[in-house]
Amino acid sequence: MSSVIKQRESSRLSSKTDTELDKISNLPGHVIDQILSRLPIRDAVRSSVLSRKWRYKWATIPCLVFDNQCFDVSSQDQTFIKNKVVNIIDHVLLLHNGPIHKFKLSHRDLLGVTDIDRWILCISRSSIKEFVLEIWKGQRYKPPSCLFSCQNLIHLELFNCLLKPPLTFKGFKNLRSLDLQHITITQDVFEKLISSCPSLERLTLMNFTGVTHLIIDAPNLQFFDIGGIFEDVSFLNTFHLALVSIGLYVNTENDENNARGNSSKLLRFFVNLPHIRRLEIQSYFLKYLAMGYVPSRLPNPCVDLNHLSIRIDFDDLEENTAALCLLRSCPNLQELEMLARPDEQTSMERSTNFWEDDHWSSLFAHLRMVKVVGISGVKSEMDFIKFLLSNSPVLELLTVKPASQEGEWELMKELLRFRRASIFAEVIYLDP
Repeated sequence: MSSVIKQRESSRLSSKTDTELDKISNLPGHVIDQILSRLPIRDAVRSSVLSRKWRYKWATIPCLVFDNQCFDVSSQDQTFIKNKVVNIIDHVLLLHNGPIHKFKLSHRDLLGVTDIDRWILCISRSSIKEFVLEIWKGQRYKPPSCLFSCQNLIHLELFNCLLKPPLTFKGFKNLRSLDLQHITITQDVFEKLISSCPSLERLTLMNFTGVTHLIIDAPNLQFFDIGGIFEDVSFLNTFHLALVSIGLYVNTENDENNARGNSSKLLRFFVNLPHIRRLEIQSYFLKYLAMGYVPSRLPNPCVDLNHLSIRIDFDDLEENTAALCLLRSCPNLQELEMLARPDEQTSMERSTNFWEDDHWSSLFAHLRMVKVVGISGVKSEMDFIKFLLSNSPVLELLTVKPASQEGEWELMKELLRFRRASIFAEVIYLDP
């Protein structure tokens, strides 16, 4: 009798131990879904071996991300890599059962192969909401027309693509975020694309060809980040735009055509940006804003703007004049970043004593943090810092980072001699 009791007890303990060890099989379905959604697709597929409940559970995950993490390819043979990647994606899409809400393809060794057309056709039949395609090598890839029929898209991100929608394309009505980098697109297609996305809130445009005059017509746009070579930019119906980062990658001279009459790039740029809160002026874009007539201040001040970053040639009179106009037009500015950009060419008009003059009728009443980067200690740069310190009564921190260590000690000593309007202002000197 005792042996029977011992066997029953051993069986009960064994069963209890197995149950405790197999807790992973008893996880709720929604927890398993959350775990799988955070794993690379390679590991999600491998999870089938964990238990019967997990088998093919990965085939229902709505987010498919194919990047370098999910491909374990040690070969240097491009044909082998291409075949391996294609076979994996084909296998996953073949066995997938359920809606696909997100699809991302980004592999540094994958060219714009025709297989991508097939994959896009497959996911276009699902309720795709996020689509990311990054082609890192080869010529521009032209997405098939079926991509432009995905009306549930919320986020679209394309890298190294040629965009040519079908004539029947009426826009993405639900698209909120558009990220286009290293793309080729015609002027007409670009304007139609932007204006036919009424829900667009975020727009990123980097290194593009085919568009020279950027017309941004987006009534719900809140974030705009652009960097490239273009001739002109203008905003229409962008009254909600709050964050703008814009860089012009080529120097543009203030020629007679641009400077003629009372035309003003500066005035036209801000006329449809009444609620801008953060502005970053990069590369040579300040040079563009300085073209034509530059007023002493904007007719409608940027009352919501609290962060301003400007890349500037402190020796350029036109750029200094445009920068001063901006500073005067931001009465509630709290953070300022000035990035020195020494000019490569000799300008006709150089700024000598620009910041020594009495430009200010009032103070930087709210400016608390300033960062000046890339200076070499020339007079125009030091005059600006002196001007800033003497007109910022609530300044808390000035950070200075020079371009090189040459003349470092003399630069530090001169900074410490400047009068400060704020007794709490701290000056921090960073090594280059």
